[in-house]
Amino acid sequence: MEDLTHVGPKIFAKFDNGLYITETVVAAVIVAVILVILTLWLSSGLQQVPKGKQVLAEMAVKGIYDLVTGTMGKHCEKFAPYIGTLFMFLILGNMLGLFGFRPTTADVNMTFALGGFTFILIQYNGFKTMGFKGKLKHMCEPLPFMFPLKVIEEISFPISLSFRLFGNILGGVIIMALIKNGLYGLTEKLFGGHMPSVGEFHLPFLQAVIPLPANFFFDMFEPVLQAFIFTMLTMVFVGMAVVTHESHE
Repeated sequence: MEDLTHVGPKIFAKFDNGLYITETVVAAVIVAVILVILTLWLSSGLQQVPKGKQVLAEMAVKGIYDLVTGTMGKHCEKFAPYIGTLFMFLILGNMLGLFGFRPTTADVNMTFALGGFTFILIQYNGFKTMGFKGKLKHMCEPLPFMFPLKVIEEISFPISLSFRLFGNILGGVIIMALIKNGLYGLTEKLFGGHMPSVGEFHLPFLQAVIPLPANFFFDMFEPVLQAFIFTMLTMVFVGMAVVTHESHE
């Protein structure tokens, strides 16, 4: 049965300075390692005429570049590597529940880190393209008293972006745990408290078949959807920050 008394990620190590190593950190490192290995494998043995895995790799890269240029504009093509990495990291991190692990984005610390990096990208590129005066002018449009509201808007965006991803993924984790626990209890009731087993392994057979539609939605469809939404919002708002002086004026 799943333990529903502990909603947050498990803590594997705690240091005297207050830092923790949680299962989110471990899972994020594993996902990062998988992405690195996958990238090295796909980029090895490249040929002038692509075939096999190189075809898939080039299709994926072209798809990311087309998505970035179509959403943010041709001048934002440089963001394609980051956007592609973010999208793949989110998909794999969100889908860990499919393999019995806690998704990395079911931890608000992870989503806040991702949202915070998006905020930094927006602000950095805004100041870089418009300059300090241009950014200040933009924050005061159409009237100067709008400045405090614009500040709140800028700060609230990464917070809402983080909570949206965190809430949807954590909600799926909780719902799947409730479903599995309920089916485990139902199996015990049907067998009078004697769980069918093979050797030392119990077979709560209702958990193996009935949750499949829920597994598909919460561990496959929802993770991809939320990864796409987070990535699209990142592209849209970073793209809005990357404007030329002429278009701003």
